[in-house]
Amino acid sequence: MATLLSVNVGLPQDVPWHGRTVHTGAWKSPVRGPRMVRRLDVDGDGQGDLAGHGGEIRAVLVYQLESYRYWREHLGRDDLVSGMFGENFTVDGLPDDEVCIGDRYRIGEAEFEVTQPRVTCYRVGMRLGEPAMASLLVAHHRPGFYLRVLTEGRVRAGDEITLTRRGPGGLSVADTDALLYLPGRDPEMLRRALDVPALSPGWQQSFRELAAAGQGAGRPAGPGGAPGPAEAPGWPGFKAMRVARIVAETPDISSIYLGTTDGSPLPAARAGQYLSIRLTIGGAPVVRSYSLSATPTADTYRISVRHEAHGKASAYLHAALRAGDLVDIAAPRGTFVLEAGTRPVVLVSAGIGATPVLAMLHRLAAATDPRPVWWVHVARDRAHHVFADEARTLLAKLPDAHEYVYYTADARAAPAAGGRRAGRGRPTASSLTAMGIPADADAYLCGPPSFMDDLAAHLRECGLHPEAIHTEQFSALPAANPGLLPTAAVRPHQPPGPPGAGPLVHFARSGVTTPWSPAHASLLDLAEACDIPTRWSCRTGVCHTCVTHLLAGDVAYTTPPLEPPEPGSVLVCCSEPATETVLDL
Repeated sequence: MATLLSVNVGLPQDVPWHGRTVHTGAWKSPVRGPRMVRRLDVDGDGQGDLAGHGGEIRAVLVYQLESYRYWREHLGRDDLVSGMFGENFTVDGLPDDEVCIGDRYRIGEAEFEVTQPRVTCYRVGMRLGEPAMASLLVAHHRPGFYLRVLTEGRVRAGDEITLTRRGPGGLSVADTDALLYLPGRDPEMLRRALDVPALSPGWQQSFRELAAAGQGAGRPAGPGGAPGPAEAPGWPGFKAMRVARIVAETPDISSIYLGTTDGSPLPAARAGQYLSIRLTIGGAPVVRSYSLSATPTADTYRISVRHEAHGKASAYLHAALRAGDLVDIAAPRGTFVLEAGTRPVVLVSAGIGATPVLAMLHRLAAATDPRPVWWVHVARDRAHHVFADEARTLLAKLPDAHEYVYYTADARAAPAAGGRRAGRGRPTASSLTAMGIPADADAYLCGPPSFMDDLAAHLRECGLHPEAIHTEQFSALPAANPGLLPTAAVRPHQPPGPPGAGPLVHFARSGVTTPWSPAHASLLDLAEACDIPTRWSCRTGVCHTCVTHLLAGDVAYTTPPLEPPEPGSVLVCCSEPATETVLDL
């Protein structure tokens, strides 16, 4: 008979960590006497990050006495006591390899259902002073698990734990955890997991994505995490390409046509992908990324670049680059791509953000795609309306196309391309509704972050599902740092302290190039020292939230990831550069 040994609670607190402050409820202590367990938590308990912990599906975390004994031996620790793994219930029995998702248990007056394994999270390592702990929990098949509260009631240390119903499918907690985070996935087990109703929605979504990709093996896409690169690049690193011609599109945007130096055919690119270009300006290497703005031909790529007021690379490309020059180019990459299907397509852009969605429009027009297409573009005025005539020509080739143009600088509506009137300002939820955009459409948005945030919200008001709204951001991606308290935004910069003597590391989106120093624990640590927005969760190579395009160079893993990322990508949380490296950060 399993037994509840300890009930542990703790309210969130602010904890100093690596010069930042983490708001976390990982510090929990045993309590005496009965405690009421409610739908969302145990009385006196709380979570600092409700996106990853707590809530109805993760109301109670369970960890086992046997695992405490195991870690005392493995880590050589004699100070591990109940609550230190962040659990609410310390139990004798209920091992992870026997408890199944969907199992139901009665403890005291309350009844519970098992919903998922523990989330891989750096904060358990923080609490224990063992940075690799999140990885160790998965690798050693001892994650612990969450319970949903079916019947509220009082529990206390010493209560017996009674199994009231066995979950369908017989999928253990340990097997479920391994199915997401470890290589060598069993496709049949993946299908079984999707048939377990009690499994939490986040884990169901991750397993659906793996099943849809046909992954019996492959990268994990952790619950709520962002999947990484989907395919290998057309060539490794950079190769020289020749500027075939340069065409001025507007007063501040020019298109650059690139061809191979030997006439060999270029690999195909998906509509919406980008190229990275490496320049030498003032004796220093500079790397930037620009979207392909048309469907590549067998021998030509086209990128279009706006001259930024303080942009070192864009100023060079507009003022110094000439036809015939050689530039270093990395192969097309990116996951902001036009998907196949039959659903209506909405292409929304502002300014230079038209480039990736124009490539999508090229692809749709070339196929005379029967899907209804909405083209919505915002420009400053007619003179700065990039690709106006080109877009209208492409739209004319589609059987069901709708065009809407807005100018922000005109005091009144002004003529757009083709003599049509342009709307004033930006689209609103009501104007998008008036366009007749259907709720089952796939939308692709590119422009300034505030523009995409507003338009995505408007499209959701029109009934589009959030997962059907895709966005592309040219600058650094928004940070995803669970538990960290927000700080004032700082422009990316060189890291503090003396410069390193190691290989150069280029952060392409942020425009920072700096030599590697072993003073940094990982590429993620270096990025954080430069105030470059980063995305991570476990920080130990498990969850793949930090997966990043590796545009050029090689890395070495300081902590081997439990499952390597796909070719052309790297886990920055546990790697360092082996050669000069270019990252899409």
